[in-house]
Amino acid sequence: MIGKARSWLYVPAHRPELLAKAMAGPADAVVYDLEDAVGAQDKDTARANAVDAVGKSWPKPLWVRINPPETPWGERDVAELAGRGPAGVRVPKCDSPDAVARVADRLGAPLHLLVESALGLENAFRLATCHSLVASVSLGEADLLADLRVRDQTALDWARQRVVTANRAAGLPSPPHAVWTDVTDTAGLTADSEAARDRGFFGRSVVHPRQIAPVNEVFTPDHTEVDDARRLLDSLRDKESAAWLDERGRFVDPAVVARSRWVLDLAAQFATEGTKACPTP
Repeated sequence: MIGKARSWLYVPAHRPELLAKAMAGPADAVVYDLEDAVGAQDKDTARANAVDAVGKSWPKPLWVRINPPETPWGERDVAELAGRGPAGVRVPKCDSPDAVARVADRLGAPLHLLVESALGLENAFRLATCHSLVASVSLGEADLLADLRVRDQTALDWARQRVVTANRAAGLPSPPHAVWTDVTDTAGLTADSEAARDRGFFGRSVVHPRQIAPVNEVFTPDHTEVDDARRLLDSLRDKESAAWLDERGRFVDPAVVARSRWVLDLAAQFATEGTKACPTP
């Protein structure tokens, strides 16, 4: 699902009435949150709700974000979710590959690791390769900004490229981007999502339903991109060499062909889901 889901909607797990609404909405995946959205007094209730939810059938993937595993709450989250078959688990505050590997062994589910410290960032590639169940590594930007003691968001540009590179070097899909916290700033969300897309991210986490449509729009290949990809692949049947100039004078090689196939795969997926009117390949 990572690398194909455009929007990952966080739902606080102490409010189970919101889960069915999220599953019926336009988000590609739902993340039942046991961490930031849940106060201390509701942690046990949220965990029980998550255990109940992962045992049910849902129309889209249900992931669970646990509390940091080294905390008492996180330890209980891992113990209760182990072997219950969630679609995947988001693990916050990751910086130790050995600790992540132990969590993966216990949970037996795909893991999306959130890097939120300078040490975690330095270990990004080691985290991405520490266990076969690691599905993605991405940033928890608010905590990372605090740990780095920086105020300027552009200071994270290097960190973002670091995790994109770590994922791809590990053979993992393009990682989802972090949340945009200003729910009312749709223009900012769109611009930031476009920048993230162009720098190697795919999809992003969202904290409110109104953020889903702009995010889905940004990460859905548009008609021009789809048509260009189809035209390029159609031209393959006439080519005998491994590289050539197309009719627009662009150099085409196997890497360009691979990207075109990826674009058409995405367009076919979203057209099938009826989420946007892309031509069907």
